[in-house]
Amino acid sequence: MNTTKINHNWDEANECYLLTALAIVRGAIEKFAQKTQPSDFLEQEQMRQQASQTAMAGISAPSALEQISELFGLTSFERDILLMCACMEFYGDFAAICALAQGDPQRVYPTLSLALAALPNPHWDAIAPDAKLRHWRLIELGEGRALTLSPLRIDERILHYLIGRQYIDERLAGIVKPLSVTGELVPSQQQLAQRIAAIWIHPSLAEKLPILQLNGVEPSSKRAIAAKVCKMLGMTLHIMAVQVVPSAPAEMETLLRLWERESILSSSALLLDCDKIDITDLARTHAIGRFLERVSGFVLITSRERIPIQQRPLVSFDINKPTSEEQVILWQSSLADLEPQLNGQVKKLVTQFNLSPNTIRAACAEALGQLTRGKEQDVGQILWDACRMQARPHLDELAQRIPPAATWEDLVLPPAQAEMLQEIAAHLRQRATVYQTWGFAAKNTRGLGISALFAGGSGTGKTLAAEVLANELHLDLYRIDLSSVVSKYIGETEKNLRRVFDAAEEGGVILLFDEADALFGKRSEVKDSHDRHANIEVSYLLQRMESYPGLAIMTTNLKSSIDTAFQRRIRFAVQFPFPDATQRAEIWRRVYPENTPTHDLDAKKLAQLSVSGGNIRNIALNAAFLAADADEPVQMKHLLRAARTEYAKLEKSLTEAEIGGWV
Repeated sequence: MNTTKINHNWDEANECYLLTALAIVRGAIEKFAQKTQPSDFLEQEQMRQQASQTAMAGISAPSALEQISELFGLTSFERDILLMCACMEFYGDFAAICALAQGDPQRVYPTLSLALAALPNPHWDAIAPDAKLRHWRLIELGEGRALTLSPLRIDERILHYLIGRQYIDERLAGIVKPLSVTGELVPSQQQLAQRIAAIWIHPSLAEKLPILQLNGVEPSSKRAIAAKVCKMLGMTLHIMAVQVVPSAPAEMETLLRLWERESILSSSALLLDCDKIDITDLARTHAIGRFLERVSGFVLITSRERIPIQQRPLVSFDINKPTSEEQVILWQSSLADLEPQLNGQVKKLVTQFNLSPNTIRAACAEALGQLTRGKEQDVGQILWDACRMQARPHLDELAQRIPPAATWEDLVLPPAQAEMLQEIAAHLRQRATVYQTWGFAAKNTRGLGISALFAGGSGTGKTLAAEVLANELHLDLYRIDLSSVVSKYIGETEKNLRRVFDAAEEGGVILLFDEADALFGKRSEVKDSHDRHANIEVSYLLQRMESYPGLAIMTTNLKSSIDTAFQRRIRFAVQFPFPDATQRAEIWRRVYPENTPTHDLDAKKLAQLSVSGGNIRNIALNAAFLAADADEPVQMKHLLRAARTEYAKLEKSLTEAEIGGWV
């Protein structure tokens, strides 16, 4: 209630003060126009001070005119020029007064010539290009026969500021936007914000403020910390995407001046959003460097990786997700009403998903929206699925998501391989117990990732096994083709892999790296720089797999192509053999869903086909379409036609031993 009263009083007092100041300048121009003796400088200053004391009585904040004069260091003459230009907007007859004062009916506007003649304490350089009025674009200089006779006009943003109306310059609209962040920081982020704020207020850095660079993969946490820093320092925060920074010198100069003026008027810091920049784009990074070299004031940068900047002092901070303990507290506070139903689910969520505060709140909101009042539901599963949905968008643009539908019944493998897959599932299920409850994570942070190598020919079940694991554990499965990730350019492969792992870590998804032969191979012997760099790429992938808080699987058609030195760093190695006749018969028995009509199918005869499980599924599906088109149940004749099509695709010929006795 008191705040509203004070603001209202300031608005009224500011308007009264401005009108008085305008009247004094208008009076000086009128006296000059009438060829009467103008008031001397001392008299005008006394009138101004008296108006200030009267108008601003009881108001602690100075008027907008006084603020502008102090912020930009205007002389009294420069201030009067600004007011003279403002008179054009406030007085309908001021154009005629200007024409009369200048003895020219065409010159219906303020000029430097008029100011020099009519206003006290004049100085010629008041509208020089590097003087305050034009440098900060407080006034605009129009075209004229001479500099002193050119029209002068007050900038619209400055006019509204004098009136007491705050808004961002329309030329910055769409380029620079105010950034407001809701929600409190967790303790570790709060402490980091205090450390960052302390740098900007250190006395030794007052002359040359350092740029603060916030690095990390999660934009919302970086923005929240930046907003908190500005709030601590009593500033507002504006954000600008790096893509809008112009390369042309004239355009950059305009942007710099407008922003620097805006930062002074609104006491703002600038957050330059570089999260989506490609640091290998030299033209863009050079433009950023030029911008940062020249921009003044409080500047922060957010980026995934550190951007090297030479032109200004730079302090970098790595912004991490909240700790596990902080995430538990966030979950519990957001789900306080469901505490009796959680039954230890929160710790499982935190072990599997590494989410930011905003994402945790969004997942809670999504889960709570799905709960039906009075109905018994699996709250833990609803929360789990909400986390999966929240984590997907960051990875969907980098990899192919495979919806897991296969179950253990769909997978036919020898007992040793099936048992090893069950062991992998057990490792994933019990990570929370072993790493957190039993303390293995605290004892040794290395090698906590679950990595696996699936080796075997095409169609032997490698991708199907990954799908079964994802379905069993209610996790998302993403396929990454390593042949498309590997780049001939130095550093590009690691960058591509980093983006995938950084995005995947949020949801702890199962990563399936296909075509590992494209990156691996027997490369431990270094013969040239290319071999050395290839080993660096392989080492980086293995390092990320070992630290990845989920399951990362690599597939290869030939295990012998993977160097044994690399194989030792992988926790599980599963060899998928070509199925023998018994296994092929079992695959044929399981290949059709229960609703598929079949007639007189002989699994033993079908197992005579010497093909992998993937080919069997292709043949079975093709035969189903043939039978459906003939309005018949699936029969051996349909499978024979489908087998011929599959073999033609494989450039093989069916033998009598394979299809003898089918029809």
